[in-house]
Amino acid sequence: MPTPLRTVYLLAFPDVQLLDISGPLQVFATANDLMRKQGHPLSYMLKVVAAEPDAVVSSAGLGLLTSPLPRFDEPCDTLIIAGGRGVDAASEKLELVRWVCAQAAMARRLASVCSGAFLLAAGGLLDGRRVVTHWSRCEELAFRYPTLQVEPDPIFINEGAVWTSAGVTAGIDLALALVEEDLGHEVALAVARHLVVFLKRPGGQSQFSVTLALQKNAGRFAELHAWIAENLSGDLSVAILAERVGMSERSFVRHYRAETGSTPARAIEQLRVEAARRLLGDTGLPIKRVASRCGFGTEETLRRSFLRAVAVTPQAYRERFAE
Repeated sequence: MPTPLRTVYLLAFPDVQLLDISGPLQVFATANDLMRKQGHPLSYMLKVVAAEPDAVVSSAGLGLLTSPLPRFDEPCDTLIIAGGRGVDAASEKLELVRWVCAQAAMARRLASVCSGAFLLAAGGLLDGRRVVTHWSRCEELAFRYPTLQVEPDPIFINEGAVWTSAGVTAGIDLALALVEEDLGHEVALAVARHLVVFLKRPGGQSQFSVTLALQKNAGRFAELHAWIAENLSGDLSVAILAERVGMSERSFVRHYRAETGSTPARAIEQLRVEAARRLLGDTGLPIKRVASRCGFGTEETLRRSFLRAVAVTPQAYRERFAE
C-alpha cells in the first residue's frame, strides 16, 4: 500500500562512528529500493546533516558528505543521533543541542544509536526514561545523568516516541524495528534478507554474548566455563561444579557469585539458551531435540528459559532467524 513520505534526519559530527550512520541509512535506503521495485512511492527521504557539513570525518577516517542543519521550520518525521568518540565534543556545542531539542519537539520519533544517547541526555530529552547505550559507557551515562534509568543489556529500548540503542550494529536492529513499525513485518523482513542480517533481534536481547560476558569476568572459573559449554546436556549441579574446581559447595557458590556477578544456575541457563539459539538458527533439528541436546530436558523448560532470555518462543525465534 502507498505510504506517506517520511523525512529522516541522521545527525553526524566529527569523529562520528561510521556504522552508526551507514547502518541505519542503508536499512532505510533498502526499504525505499524494495518499495520502488513493487511500484510504490518511496517511503523515506533521507538526509545526513551536521552543524559543520564540510568538516565531518568519521572516526574511521572516511569523510562524509553531509548537509547543513535544517532550519527550525523544516521538521522531520524521525531524528536519529549517531554516536562515536566525537559525541562528547558535540554534546558541548550549545547551538547543536538546541537544534536537536527543537527538532525533537516537532519530530514524530526520536532515536539514538550507541553513544548518541549522550547528546540526547545533554538536552534533557531522556530524563526519567529507560535507556541503553554501548555497554562500555552505560555506567558513565548513568553517573553523568542520574535521572536516566540506564539498562546495560538490551539491544534497543523503545519508550513511546523515544528509542535508544546499544553499540554500533545495534543501530541496524533499531532501524529495522522502525521500518517494521512504519511498513510492517514483511517489508522489514525483506530488508533484512536483502542486507543478509537477522530480522530482528528482539530489543530485550542482550547486546553481548553470554560466553563473552563470562570470559570477561571468569577469573579462576575460565576452565570451568569451557567445560560447562562442552557438557550442557550433562549433570551440572552445584555439587558436580564445586567438585570440578576443588571447592565445597558453599564456598563455590559464594566465590562464583563474587567473581561473575551471577549464580551458577543462572549462568548455566544463559549458556544453554545461547547454545539453543545457535541450533535453532543453524540446524533443522526438532525443538524437542534442541531442548535435549542443550540440557533443558523438556520443550517447556526450553520455552520458559527462552522467553526470559530472548523475549520470544523458540519457534518464533527459528521462524525469524533460521537460514
